Amino acid sequence: MVDVAGVGYQVFASAQTLAALPGEGSEVELLIVTHLREDALQLFGFVDAAERTLFQLLHSVSGIGPRLALNILSGMPTAELREAIRRRDLVRLTRISGVGKKTAERLSVELADKLLALPEEPPARREAGTNGIAEQAVSALVNLGFRPAEAGSAVEAAMQTGLAAFEDVVREALRSTRR
Repeated sequence: MVDVAGVGYQVFASAQTLAALPGEGSEVELLIVTHLREDALQLFGFVDAAERTLFQLLHSVSGIGPRLALNILSGMPTAELREAIRRRDLVRLTRISGVGKKTAERLSVELADKLLALPEEPPARREAGTNGIAEQAVSALVNLGFRPAEAGSAVEAAMQTGLAAFEDVVREALRSTRR
């Protein structure tokens, strides 16, 4: 829920966007895509233009609605997703929940050339090495059923202990979330 001048809006977002958001009650700026259906008006929010553009491209593929497009974005970091589609890496794409072989093939066929025409993503705001590991670890925890905010906090705490390997960060984050 995003509060805009006292009005609350439900905004759907990917795991990467949710992990990048500040804590509850903080000010946030999102890029919004509005999806109008016959029975609903849905808002989809993104922290950067690259993810929003990829969402719109995914949604343009036959058979992929906005919810599946968001699920695909949650399956792996944006840069890795773009690369998997460009390289037509069906094995990697089918690892994403909700993406079968036919959907992966359709993504590759319909988007590979479009992604080649897009400019490369700007460099990440944080150091590339730890940012990539953190994003992957958050994505892994979300895929295991953790809420994105909980996964982000656990990964951040694990990263602060000085761990740098993906497996170690995930293991420590899982250890810290045990109840």
